Amino acid sequence: MKYALLLLTYFYLISLNSQTVLKSDGPGNTYELINSVLAPSYDVIETPDCAHNKFGRHITEEWDEELNSFVFVFHSHINEDNDRCNKFDRQRTEIKTYKQSTDSLLGTQGETVTYKWKFKLDKDFQPSNSFTHIHQIKAVGGSEDAMPSVTFTLRKSKVDKFQVRFASNMVQSDLISLPLDEFKGIWVQVYEQITYGDKGKYELKITKVDNNKTIVSYSNDSLRMWKTNAEFLRPKWGIYRSLKNALNLKDEKIKFADFYIKEITKKQ
Repeated sequence: MKYALLLLTYFYLISLNSQTVLKSDGPGNTYELINSVLAPSYDVIETPDCAHNKFGRHITEEWDEELNSFVFVFHSHINEDNDRCNKFDRQRTEIKTYKQSTDSLLGTQGETVTYKWKFKLDKDFQPSNSFTHIHQIKAVGGSEDAMPSVTFTLRKSKVDKFQVRFASNMVQSDLISLPLDEFKGIWVQVYEQITYGDKGKYELKITKVDNNKTIVSYSNDSLRMWKTNAEFLRPKWGIYRSLKNALNLKDEKIKFADFYIKEITKKQ
């Protein structure tokens, strides 16, 4: 009986602290690797492969000397790519979790979820003056799911910006706005923790990988981290950009590495 109780306690603790890691393992079978982690037997990839099949898969893997490991490379081509052959005023190369993912990868009310990953922008990266998104926390279902709760946006302006945008309902505002130059040409580590709910919490820390210097530090325990009648909230990563004023844009790639999701479920 005592052994059975210990075993039940063990599996309960595992369910309270479920974690998922997506790490590049080298060129080949990249989509298969991503899907096997984020939604086994399903498809979490959103790319313009249908329009630009000559290039091939728009998420690749390569060796990175700075990290001393393989990394994912997300590609976007200014003339050939679009949004999955459905929309032609924008381009999308993204991965996500979604309804076919395991429960531990979906944010529901009362849960606290930690997301970690690394990314690197080229030193000459050119964002759109409309939008270039590289990360979103987005609802599925409900009347407000068209507007992400959190968005990392790179924006062209007099001084190009890195913005963290927040929307409690359907109106966005800036939580953070910094010069984009602070992020160009370097690997950064992102730590993001969210408590999902109408009385939610949001914490963000971004550091330089080479020296651990903090670029962004933000915490707020009184944000609405939910959407009306949502089924769940989930993350997206990649490059999603507008083609308005396309003459200001060029072919781009963003490197990503070491995706990590850890869910902590509150006791009932």
